[in-house]
Amino acid sequence: MSSVVRLWLSVLLVVVFAACSIAPDNPVSREELMRTQMFKRYVIDESPEQILNVLNTQGEVILEGKRNVQGGKTAPVYIKVLATSLGLEVSDYER
Repeated sequence: MSSVVRLWLSVLLVVVFAACSIAPDNPVSREELMRTQMFKRYVIDESPEQILNVLNTQGEVILEGKRNVQGGKTAPVYIKVLATSLGLEVSDYER
């Protein structure tokens, strides 16, 4: 195997391991999840316990949900919840 191929394989291996999610240092509590007001802003089928389970094992979760908008309507979105050392980060992306 040439050195160029070995270099590319090494870089690929490092990128794959760097992209993996890891569990947070401090487990996320139900109270911390509720402080995000996520369940008021979005319609989510998963329970808080299911979300906490994934957050505490993988450090992040992406959910399908609906964002509440004016007039009582909803818009379909993907909701990303990321457990960081500073707390939970919640963001949404249109589907």
